[in-house]
Formats: sequence, C-alpha cells, structure tokens
Amino acid sequence: MWGFLKRPVVVTADINLSLVALTGMGLLSRLWRLTYPRAVVFDEVYYGQYISFYMKQIFFLDDSGPPFGHMVLALGGYLGGFDGNFLWNRIGAEYSSNVPVWSLRLLPALAGALSVPMAYQIVLELHFSHCAAMGAALLMLIENALITQSRLMLLESVLIFFNLLAVLSYLKFFNCQKHSPFSLSWWFWLTLTGVACSCAVGIKYMGVFTYVLVLGVAAVHAWHLIGDQTLSNVCVFCHLLARAVALLVIPVVLYLLFFYVHLILVFRSGPHDQIMSSAFQASLEGGLARITQGQPLEVAFGSQVTLRNVFGKPVPCWLHSHQDTYPMIYENGRGSSHQQQVTCYPFKDVNNWWIVKDPRRHQLVVSSPPRPVRHGDMVQLVHGMTTRSLNTHDVAAPLSPHSQEVSCYIDYNISMPAQNLWRLEIVNRGSDTDVWKSILSEVRFVHVNTSAVLKLSGAHLPDWGYRQLEIVGEKLSRGYHGSTVWNVEEHRYGASQEQRERERELHSPAQVDVTRNLSFMARFSELQAQIHLLGNIVIWVSGSLALAIYALLSLWYLLRRRRNVHDLPQAKEREDLACGSSRVGVAGALSYRCLAALGAGWGAVCRWLGSELPPVLPDGEDTLPLPLPARTHLPNPSAPCGPAAHQRPPVQVPAPEERLQRPGGGLVLLRMPRVQHAAPTHLRGQVTLAT
Repeated sequence: MWGFLKRPVVVTADINLSLVALTGMGLLSRLWRLTYPRAVVFDEVYYGQYISFYMKQIFFLDDSGPPFGHMVLALGGYLGGFDGNFLWNRIGAEYSSNVPVWSLRLLPALAGALSVPMAYQIVLELHFSHCAAMGAALLMLIENALITQSRLMLLESVLIFFNLLAVLSYLKFFNCQKHSPFSLSWWFWLTLTGVACSCAVGIKYMGVFTYVLVLGVAAVHAWHLIGDQTLSNVCVFCHLLARAVALLVIPVVLYLLFFYVHLILVFRSGPHDQIMSSAFQASLEGGLARITQGQPLEVAFGSQVTLRNVFGKPVPCWLHSHQDTYPMIYENGRGSSHQQQVTCYPFKDVNNWWIVKDPRRHQLVVSSPPRPVRHGDMVQLVHGMTTRSLNTHDVAAPLSPHSQEVSCYIDYNISMPAQNLWRLEIVNRGSDTDVWKSILSEVRFVHVNTSAVLKLSGAHLPDWGYRQLEIVGEKLSRGYHGSTVWNVEEHRYGASQEQRERERELHSPAQVDVTRNLSFMARFSELQAQIHLLGNIVIWVSGSLALAIYALLSLWYLLRRRRNVHDLPQAKEREDLACGSSRVGVAGALSYRCLAALGAGWGAVCRWLGSELPPVLPDGEDTLPLPLPARTHLPNPSAPCGPAAHQRPPVQVPAPEERLQRPGGGLVLLRMPRVQHAAPTHLRGQVTLAT
C-alpha cells in the first residue's frame, strides 16, 4: 500500500523554449519602463474618465462600445488602489501622485505581450513549420504600433488578445475533433472559443468580425459533419448542439452579463443621466432619485409637472415655454400666429413646469381629496411661469409647414379663439380606467379640435427661438412613436419649502451640454494636438506585398487549373485556398480592414473567373469523357470503351448538372458529383457541352 513512498516521484514536462523566449521578449518589450511617459497620452484622456466613474461608482454609458473593455481597464485601477480623483481634461497633463500609472497600464501591456506567443501557436495549429510560426510571432513582437498601443491605457491590445484567443481556441478544438471528440480538452477549447468571442465583442464592436469569422468556419465544418456518413444521426445532433451552445448561447449570455455587472458597479447619479429615461434616472442614487423622493405617484387635476419627451432624440428635452413670441414673418416669408413660443429644452429649468388644469374649473390647485387624471380625460396644460395655456391651431409650424404650430395662447382680441383642450391617452395603460402616474406612465396629448398630436419634430429653431427644439402638432399620427410620447418626471401637488428651493436652483441651473460629443476627435479638434502612430514600414509593406502575391498566385493557378493544367494535387489546392482565406479573415478580425477587403475582392474575382472560363477540349472533339461510378446503371452509350478511351486522361467536370447523350439522340439530365477519379471505370459516358 505504501510502496509508492519507496520510489521517487518523477515529473516529465515538455517545454517549448521558443514559446518561452517569445513570451519573455513580449513581456520585456511591453513592461519595460511602463510608467513612461507619466502623462496623459492619446485616448487615455477618453478612457480615464470612465475609470474614474467606476472608481466613484458613478453611472455612465459610452455609446462607442460595450462596457467590458472599460471594466478591464478599471480592474487595473482597482488593483492599484486608484480613487478616481484626477481631472481627465487635457492630453499631456501630468499624472498626480495618487494615479497608479503602472497598474492602469498593466493589463493592456500583458494582453499585448501574450499576443506574441499566441500568434506563434496559431501558425503551428495551422500545421505550418516552426520557422513560419517564429516569423509570424517576431512580426507581432517588433511591430511599432502594437508595442505603442500595448504600453498605454487603451483597448486595442486587449481586443487583439481576445481576437487571437478566439482563433487559437477554435483551431485547437478543431484539431481535437479529429482524434478525441467530446473529450475534456475538446469541451474546454470549444467553450473557450465562445467566451473569447463574447469578450472580443464586449470590448469593441470591431470584435464582431472575429465572431463572424469563427461562426463561418464552424458552419462550414458543421456542414461537413452533417455529410459524414460514418456518424450516426444522434452523434451529428450532439455535435451541432454542442457548437450551438458554446458559440451562440454562451456568447449572448456573457454579453448580457457584462451590462449586468456594469449596472451593479455604477449605481450613482452622474453626468450621463439625462440620456436615460426618467424611470432609469429615478433608480440611481442621488440626482433625479433625490428630487423625486416622496413626490406623489398619481397625477391629479391641479398637479404641477415637468414633461419629458420619451424619444430623447436628437437630445433629451422637456416641454418648455417662455415670454418670447413667434416672429410675425419667418425668413421664408410665411406668417405666424405671433403667439408665445413653445419648445423642447434640453436642460432642467423653471420654465419647464406646467399645471394640469381641469377645463370645467378655474382653480389651479389640487383639490382635497385629489382627483386623479385618467386615460381619456380632457385637460388643459397651463404654463407655470406665464399662466398661459398650451394651444394649437391651423397655422403652419415654423420649420415643419405640414404640421401645426404649438404655442401658449395670447388673447389679441382678434378672430382666433383659444383651442387649448387636450385629450390624455396613456400609451402603456393596462386598462381604459388607468390613472396617469408620474415617471411610469407614457402619455400622448391629442388636440380635441384638430386631432393633432403633440410631437417633438427634432428640428432646431433659429436664433429667435434660442436654438431650442421645435414642438408641433402632428395631424397624421401613424401609430406609436417616441416623439409623440411624454412622461411626467418631476411632480408635486403644491409648492413646499423644499420645492421652492428647487425652483431657485432651476432659475440658475448648472447646465450640462448633453449635445457635447465626448469622443476623442472632438477633444482633438479643440486642443489642436497632433499625435502620430507610425507602424513598422517593413512589416506593413511586406504584409501588403505578400497578400498581393498570394492573390496573383491563386489567380494564376486557378486559370491553369481551368485550362486543365494541374500543377498541384487537388487536395493541396483546396487546402492552400482555405488556409489563405482564413488568413484574410484573421486580418479582418485584427482590424486590418483594407487587407480584408482586398482579399475579399480577389476572392470574388477568382470565383467569377472560375465560373466563366471554358475548359480545353482535345483537338477535333466537342465532348468530354465523363468517368462514372461503377454502381451507376445507365444505357450503354455509343462512345468507345476500349483501350483508346482509357488512354484519355480523366477530366474533372466543373458543372453540377450535365446532359448525357443517348445513342438514339435524346438527352438525359444527370446530376454528377465533382469527383476526380484516379483511374477510369469500365463504364464511360459522353457529356455534351451545353451551349
């Protein structure tokens, strides 16, 4: 029982010294003096803001991509103890002592360093030589642009890492498929492929190219599995199910999980709140949640409300009015009603408040007990600061002449009576007796006299309208659209002391311009900075030349094969073509889109030439001998079957459908497989070329 203690424990390991050396050189080139320069470089000014938001748990949403890449960068800040207190406002700004520069740049550097040995492994998994794998890895190692991006707080190196990991994992899975399907390593590499694809997409949407590449290759391999007659139907189904779960279900679940974790980490109100719905803002700590805390839920007659447009485009805005009137004559010569302007204003302001009035009563206060407003009720909206009612009439809107002008009515003692009755429609109601609720209810206001719907047109008014957004009455409302739907954001029954303080705050609001483009290019144009990211000219030029030479050689061999000149075995030709196509796909996945487009263009040309050029016929003949499988039983044709026929070399027929000529002159349409036979069979036929 204890005999194993009498023998020494021996562990044998195979170590690829080339792989170890490449990993060491990659780490050295990416980690050496990583904190230099100790200043904000390039897009660090952009991503650094989001790292600070994560550290302070402030909500943000970056419209340039999913949040996983930002969370990876924030993990470096968390490991370094970063508190988020740094002003990311200028390229070249020196980092303060509380910013752990080495930790923030560590994860992108590690991703860039590990990409070098992965390139080596990918080439080996494609069954190329050790020299070819070393050459590919060295090109990754000494590429200037990759080194630069890896040493900064950027997402490109992390994206490339997961792109390569997805390709490498699938190649290892495919090679495991040949000798040990459904083994532990087989499941590991298949699952890791789906995880890597999801991470690539979760960093930047450019990762979709890698995902599509892997799915395309997997679909081709699955199609071959379906045609494998050695596998049972149950086995084929299990193969397809495993691939569907690993390459479709797992990536989708992980992608959603990234957003779930993001929303858990950032739960406090921040500068990006206004681009979200009122219900979402109210769920955040601080901000709108602080304002709406304790406010009444049900809107009653006499309630004071602010109305936010649900559509939120081109920017989130609130129904607004002010003392200024529409000009008598517009720039295009059309006249207006000269009534008080009604607009949509993208900032919280005291002029955004409206009073929901009962048309049958004169009071502008909430009765006791409050009478809630329900779906289908008639209401008047009275502007809180000017006490004028929301009105529309048969006058063309200033920028949308096919829609009605919306205004606050001013009585000029002329023949234009007020038309200020609106019917409330709750869009997301559960029944026709539903009560109008703040934040939760999405409502439309339908004009009683003209049936026009209150709508945000999205057009910016001229200077006389202070560049605010135009509000119109849309007569032809085609179903639900967010521009015609509103919800109550702030709501009160009366002006308490806290609400009076809120009004004073809104008289001088701290306006955050939500139309400001937070991308780097906007900051770049403002700073007038110049940044040059130069690649290794030898690598870039040699790579482009190699792609062009490959395309020309492929075209040359394709033309010679079409002319019935076979320089290479057919299996070798197919292998080279598939391998070359996969390389072009990997180039596209690594964001070299110009090379991928070039490869796709050459592929299209080659496919067109392969289908258009005619084959070569022996002199004096207009038919090609067609070898047929021995199990096929056809009428004996008139073509010779003696030694003279066997002297002809077998020719592959490219067309899937051919016409077999009967001795009596009739034609029989056959589907012939594209098979290259090593030797002619005893039964031969003649194929007449279709003209």
